[in-house]
Amino acid sequence: MLMHELLLRGAECRPDKLAFRWVDRDRSLTYGQAAEHMERFAGAFAHLGVGPGDRVTIVAHNGLDYLMSMFGAWRIGAIAAMVSVKFVDDLAYYFGDHQPKIIVYTHDIHDAVVAAARQTPGVEHLVCMDGAMGKSHSLPDLVSAGFAAPPDPWDADAIAHLSYTSGTTGLPKGACLAHEPTVRATRCIAERLQITAEDVSFGPTALSSSYQLVGNLLPQLDRMAAINVMGRWTRPKGYDALDAAGATMLIANPPVLGEVLAESRDRGRTPGRLRMVLSGGGPVPPTLKEAWRDELRVPLVESYGQSELGGFVALGFPHLGDDPPGATRIGPQLPDKEVRIVGLDDAPLPLGEAGEVVIRGGFMKGYWGRPEKTAEATRDGWLHTGDIGVMDSDRFITMRGRRSELIEVKGRRWYPRDVEEALCRQEGVALAALVGVPHPTLGALPVAFVTALDGGALDMERLKEAVRSETPYDPEPLVVRVIAEMPMTPTGKIAKAELAARARGP
Repeated sequence: MLMHELLLRGAECRPDKLAFRWVDRDRSLTYGQAAEHMERFAGAFAHLGVGPGDRVTIVAHNGLDYLMSMFGAWRIGAIAAMVSVKFVDDLAYYFGDHQPKIIVYTHDIHDAVVAAARQTPGVEHLVCMDGAMGKSHSLPDLVSAGFAAPPDPWDADAIAHLSYTSGTTGLPKGACLAHEPTVRATRCIAERLQITAEDVSFGPTALSSSYQLVGNLLPQLDRMAAINVMGRWTRPKGYDALDAAGATMLIANPPVLGEVLAESRDRGRTPGRLRMVLSGGGPVPPTLKEAWRDELRVPLVESYGQSELGGFVALGFPHLGDDPPGATRIGPQLPDKEVRIVGLDDAPLPLGEAGEVVIRGGFMKGYWGRPEKTAEATRDGWLHTGDIGVMDSDRFITMRGRRSELIEVKGRRWYPRDVEEALCRQEGVALAALVGVPHPTLGALPVAFVTALDGGALDMERLKEAVRSETPYDPEPLVVRVIAEMPMTPTGKIAKAELAARARGP
């Protein structure tokens, strides 16, 4: 099945049911209207010369035009290439990497888009969502012209979606997701999360991340649920929007879930009709999961995925009380994938031993324009995630961290997540992240960055003592720094590269 086929099926079965709502402007489309808009966007792009395999770059804030540009590209066999607006200073790199035929963008980044496009071979047209600017086309005018869309290529094996990795281990790479394995994976996600047509899903994080594709779009479309997207999240406005939408599912990252928890405490109730929340983009502090469960009586389902997957490696269940307090395991693999834990020689390890997580089954077709990196990551038919994890006798997976983020202090290997979770369990700590800085005698100096709940004061010595009592590491060399806000990547992860740069600085 193709990604846009899910929308067509919804239009056939439930044409008058709400499909998409853009919270910021209170604009919405039914399934029938969304299918009609997809045809108009497909016709507009085809009129500009876009065909199968061409890249349609979308660099914009969340909204209905963003969604319809994606679906319009898929409809004519083109590749929707996602670039976050947070990367506006690096657009020349991203455009040059995948060389789009057209670029769809918002007016507030017009100058940056024009400058980057001039440096990129093959760009034929710029299309502004907010009307013509300079020599760019007006997207509203193109769509309203009603150009006919060509016949659908219906190639389920074709690349449909190109989204970029976080760049934690080098330059960001474009992960290429094909239609069929991605739809298959997300139908498994819909089953695991028990999504129905009565659900109202809400996603406030960036559509440029594949997490929204596999968390807030395709699984819900498979079940003909309603989907909300939000472009400019703030704690009070986000809470109000969740409440007004009557959301039953919130698809977000740990910082957003922490803000909703705090706002719910302040207001004395949970927004909307939430039956579950899904977290992705980074590890969930156990205290956050427990607070959602014990205070709000809403299960926080943790996911573990990557841009390379078009799905999840592991996923929990939308039930309360599945795990005891303090449990950090995520969940088991999904039916479309086989997961193993392997050692340095790629041989499988026994249950309970930490090693690299590898996956066989549906995953990316490769990194755009990087055959050597693709071959390295997918050797022997397994996707090598670069993540360290453990699988238990229930086949639940617990993440220990990125292999590249492990820190060796005085010859002892430190798993950052051990320290981060110990810190997050302490009163007043909101988020924690551990990085290592080269050191002449220690090997690496461990530096932990923490944020305080509601800007409160934190006792540094108490935090270090928690590391001593709750982890196997000697915290004597550990440096703890309090910062006002964690830097985040567009995919929702804590930007550890930025933290490491701060740790190395004065």
